[in-house]
Amino acid sequence: MNTANLLERIRGEAIAVVGDLMLDRFVWGKVSRISPEAPVPVVEVERESYHLGGAANVARNLASLGVTPLLLGVVGDDEASQQLRTALRERGLSDHAVLDDRSRRTTVKTRIIAGSQQVVRADWESVDDLDAGMESRSLDALTTIIERARALVLSDYAKGTLTPRIIDRALELAKARGIPILVDPKLRRYRLYKGVTLVTPNLYEAERFAGLAVHTNEDIAVAARSILDELGCTAVLITRGEHGMTLFETRQSPLHIPTLAREVFDVSGAGDTVIAAAALALAAGSTLPEAAELANRAAGVVVGKLGTATVEPSELID
Repeated sequence: MNTANLLERIRGEAIAVVGDLMLDRFVWGKVSRISPEAPVPVVEVERESYHLGGAANVARNLASLGVTPLLLGVVGDDEASQQLRTALRERGLSDHAVLDDRSRRTTVKTRIIAGSQQVVRADWESVDDLDAGMESRSLDALTTIIERARALVLSDYAKGTLTPRIIDRALELAKARGIPILVDPKLRRYRLYKGVTLVTPNLYEAERFAGLAVHTNEDIAVAARSILDELGCTAVLITRGEHGMTLFETRQSPLHIPTLAREVFDVSGAGDTVIAAAALALAAGSTLPEAAELANRAAGVVVGKLGTATVEPSELID
């Protein structure tokens, strides 16, 4: 696989990204003492930063690699939604299909980092399904973006954006166009993603989907076959942290891909990078093994960066 040629071939093409939008807030500081009030570190805050998270981070990763993401999701009518929109625009990403819902709050994940160590994370979120009116607006927008897309990514963080109706309609539209469908699922709705091209669970999620404990490569294979059989999907790519990834296809031997990460500083958002890189490759006409190899390279780059990060074309090529 020639990565430079692949990136050039797909440059400017559109990929639809539908799912839960988040704002990742990082509070950076240092620790020099323990609180006298409780046995916890006192973080002396030095700065804050905001990054796109969830489906928005998938879109951000696609854009950094030269693809045009068509992003659909729902945010609240609050300060965090304005920060998220600002972050999208600063990166040249459209918020045309980012819909406001006054009944919800924008999902915010706040990570407090001391040195290079995450001390604690605090989440603000709504997890109920969209109401009927917002669901209807989302369905209308869904039709528009999938008509233009070369692939579809469903980024499901179980925050209520991907309702059963939206999932069903997204799969129907994408299958009618014959484009690849990639899903980063959570347990809550995972059984609704039948007949997709690729699902990308991590090891913990694969255990929960299959309902068994995973300790060996044989256990992983059993879990993957269970997911393949239940969903009728084309392939499962299980991300395994420091052990890399394993790709399982129907009637193919597993493909074990060792990690390329030299140092791991932060895994925040790494799954978003994996599915973005895989979607880009499949949209460009690559095989599933080639897509998995590219996703592994991309993951090896971003885990070596602090915070929710992206990978640049030059980094992938190197």
